[in-house]
Order: sequence, then C-alpha cells, then structure tokens
Amino acid sequence: MQSLALIENWPVPTAAAAVVRADGTVAGSRGPTGHRFALASVTKPLAAYAALVAYEEGAIELDEPAGPEGSTVRHLLAHTSGLAFDEHQVMAAPGTRRLYSNAGFEVLGDHIAKATEIPFADYLRQAVLEPLGMNSTFLDGGASPAKDGVSTVDDLVRFAAEVQQPRLLDARTVAAAMSVTYPGLKGVLPGYGHQNPNDWGLGFEIRDGKSPHWTGSSSSPRTFGHFGQAGTFLWVDPDAGAACVALTDRAFGPWATEVWPTFTDAVLAEL
Repeated sequence: MQSLALIENWPVPTAAAAVVRADGTVAGSRGPTGHRFALASVTKPLAAYAALVAYEEGAIELDEPAGPEGSTVRHLLAHTSGLAFDEHQVMAAPGTRRLYSNAGFEVLGDHIAKATEIPFADYLRQAVLEPLGMNSTFLDGGASPAKDGVSTVDDLVRFAAEVQQPRLLDARTVAAAMSVTYPGLKGVLPGYGHQNPNDWGLGFEIRDGKSPHWTGSSSSPRTFGHFGQAGTFLWVDPDAGAACVALTDRAFGPWATEVWPTFTDAVLAEL
C-alpha cells in the first residue's frame, strides 16, 4: 500500500505501520514492524480484551462491584467509574461522566488479579498474548495495565485481526465491547478536548461524530480503537473491513494531530 509510505515523512525517529483486513490478511506494511515500541494507552485495548476473557471464563461479571462505591467492572472499562485520570480519587458518581482514567484500568487489573488469583500481567499473557502468538508483547509484573505495554506492529496486527474475526471470544461479546456503553455522556478526549458525547465501548474509544479526532475525516462513525501518548495508534473501521496500526517513538503532540488524520484518509482511500 503506497499510502503507508507517508510515515516516512513523519517527524519521528522511528515509525512502523501496517493494515490488516477483516479476513486477517495483511494489506501492506512499512517500517521496522518487528521493532518494539512503548504503547502507552494502546495498552488499554489489550487489557480490556483480557478482562473480557475473564468475563467469558466466569472469573468476573461485567456488572459486579469494582472500584469506587457504586462502580462496576463495566464502569471501569468504559471510563465511567468516576475515578480521576491518574489518581485514585473519586471525581463523579459512577455512570454520570466520561472521565478518562488510567487509575480505573489499574483498579480493573487489580480486581481481575484478585478474582483469578493470577497477577494481571501473567493473566494478560496467558489469556491474550500467547494464544495470539504475540511473543514480542510485554506488560512487566507490577506495570500499569493502562499504559505500560510494549509491542510491535507485527504483534498488534495479530490483535487487530482477532478483534475483527474473534477466536478467543464470542463475537457477540466483542460486538458489545465495540458498541457505545452509557450513551450520551460528555467528557474530555485527551489531546482533543471536550466531546459531547464522548462515546466509548468497553476499553475501546468509538469515533462516532467526534471532532476534532485522531482518525480521518473519512473514517466511519463505527470506527473504534485507541491512541497512546507514546505516538501510537490502532483503529478498526468495520465499514472499511480493515484495521491499521502505527507505532512511533516520539511522544504524541501537534505533529500527530496534523499527520494522523491525513494518513488515515489516504489508507482508507487506497482500501
């Protein structure tokens, strides 16, 4: 795919990208796809997928109490527990605001570890990474399930293929996770300001009509995924029948808000 060559013009030391179709075939790749990059918040979709495996295994229930009083596993996954961004401090009643929260995912990791009697990093490895052959992806013991993952484009292509054609989970579970949870809630999309509504599924951000946004102007409203402050993103566009992964080693900033949407539109046009 010629559109992937655009990463060579990005103002970053290192970048790699790939596009994977819904049938699991790789439409194209560029850059060092086996290079390990810090994921930052692109760790969250991996952690969320592990939480859904724990749910299907019966270790947890989505609506069981977890986190602040009145909060559930579902609230934590959907950033509606009321916990602050990076502090274990309650800022709102559960289900009333979309407060993007690293702390919430850390509480979620601890909750799953307690329920399964397996440290969360180990559970993630056993439940998601090993079955998908993601052998270059790591979350060290004690690291944050919100932001401390390390992976490669090659590995995330495997994950993006799984999300589009699930093997580890029932397709209905994945469809629910990619649907809006607690519709109509306002909130801040980090790096892009207040959004009304600020829609999310279970661990995955949903594009809908958000503006500005890190995906493209031609991305469908059903597009879901995540970006990270390490200059990383993963999106899946069901209408296009494809997903795209891009990893860099330069922190997110104005450079990313400028080049990412143009890149995504070029990829979608070529598809």
